[in-house]
Amino acid sequence: MSKTLGLALGSGGSRGICHAGVLFALEEAGIKPDFIAGCSMGAVVGGCYASGMSAEKIRDIALQLKARDLIDIGPGVVSRMSVLRSKKLEELLAEYFGDIKIEDMNIPFRCVATDLISGKLHVFESGQAAVAVQASSTIPCVFKPVELDGKLLIDGGCLCRVPAKQVKEMGADVVIAVDALVNTYEPADKVENILSLVLRVFDIMDSQQTAMHALLDGNTADIVLKPEIKGMSQYQIKDMDRAFDEGYKLCKENLDKIKELLL
Repeated sequence: MSKTLGLALGSGGSRGICHAGVLFALEEAGIKPDFIAGCSMGAVVGGCYASGMSAEKIRDIALQLKARDLIDIGPGVVSRMSVLRSKKLEELLAEYFGDIKIEDMNIPFRCVATDLISGKLHVFESGQAAVAVQASSTIPCVFKPVELDGKLLIDGGCLCRVPAKQVKEMGADVVIAVDALVNTYEPADKVENILSLVLRVFDIMDSQQTAMHALLDGNTADIVLKPEIKGMSQYQIKDMDRAFDEGYKLCKENLDKIKELLL
């Protein structure tokens, strides 16, 4: 009997469409994941796929996405919790997921968020998928935190960029981790304003946190795919076709190894 496969899809913003490229390459090879855990954009892509959406459909939706579909700008938009409102993000995720619950998805799925009150990682194992994915992908200071069951939840990448340990705990024999944020912590050309400053600090802290977790967790993932996607900002909605293509290409290059691990 073949081994079970778990995918850990990490944070990535617009770069995270590389996850759909990885999934598309697996589909072509007839490989279906048995478990998916996601963080931030990895939660969006992984959640859509786990709920039944094809990798090609995810790519097509992403390529049609515009900044205005996410950004709420208007008088008095800045609040005590965020620079932007979160209504458009909430509506977009509701459109993708509808009322589906995590426990009812086609593929067992989890996603992670950071609880600002306890300072601990929160793992969504059940409940409304749209709410869980929104919490997991709420960039701190940019979007308003999600309030749920006494918790104040933001982007899971603050504590766990790539949830390899979580998908292993779901029961996966083989874990493929996809890290979409390689090369984002290299020297920046400029930091123009307070928002870009916050995002830059987040990138630097995130990269160091991920490196530390890699040392502490050991070899949780059997394969770590790191699409280069050089020069692409995770915060700008463009070049997503390139991100998809690089994820696809890298997965194709590793298919023989993946198949061997699954035997």
